[in-house]
Amino acid sequence: MAVRKFEEALETLEAIVQKLESGDLTLEESLKSFEEGTKLANFCNKKLEEAEQKVSVLMKQSDGTYQERAFVTEDPEKE
Repeated sequence: MAVRKFEEALETLEAIVQKLESGDLTLEESLKSFEEGTKLANFCNKKLEEAEQKVSVLMKQSDGTYQERAFVTEDPEKE
């Protein structure tokens, strides 16, 4: 898998999904496409996690200044 960019990986993953949904692939082709799609999905997920770690937001303080803080998302599984 020589994909270097998130966008390229996502496009390729979308194409794989369309091929799988078409039902025109043989079982072997489907399994190979599914395996490639799984690798691409993992790659995309890793890139998204890396991006999330880099994101930060500026929070306005009571004195009118701004302080940089880490971006935190709520984990839907913990609700």
